Amino acid sequence: MKYLHTMIRVSNLEDSLDFYCNKLGLTELRRYESEEGRFSLIFLAVEDDEDAQVELTYNWDSEEYDEGRNFGHLAYAVDDIYQTCQKLMDNAVIINRPPRDGRMAFVRSPDNISIELLQNGDPLPQQEPWASMENIGKW
Repeated sequence: MKYLHTMIRVSNLEDSLDFYCNKLGLTELRRYESEEGRFSLIFLAVEDDEDAQVELTYNWDSEEYDEGRNFGHLAYAVDDIYQTCQKLMDNAVIINRPPRDGRMAFVRSPDNISIELLQNGDPLPQQEPWASMENIGKW
């Protein structure tokens, strides 16, 4: 498993980029914009250290973030998303968002911290029972 990023929701993208890039000194690595989902993802890191990234998530429709709602999730790459999820389930961890697509799953820590698991490399072919599983709770 490899640590990927920590996601933070931001309410003002320009102010956040000014803080993280201009004041804190992080560098923008890449950006993804979704017209359909109405959000932007901006990945930042310290120059020459892309192993510890911060993902700024900007939802285009305004929303108040309080009580820690601006913190999103930790993300890890895994070699086999299905095997990893099965091992977690065998150890009584609830899979909140199963890896139906062979690419992504979400689980929660005992303290309710959301953890994203991403398949390292290309998505694996869809497999049952994962492909038919429904989401459990909010991820």
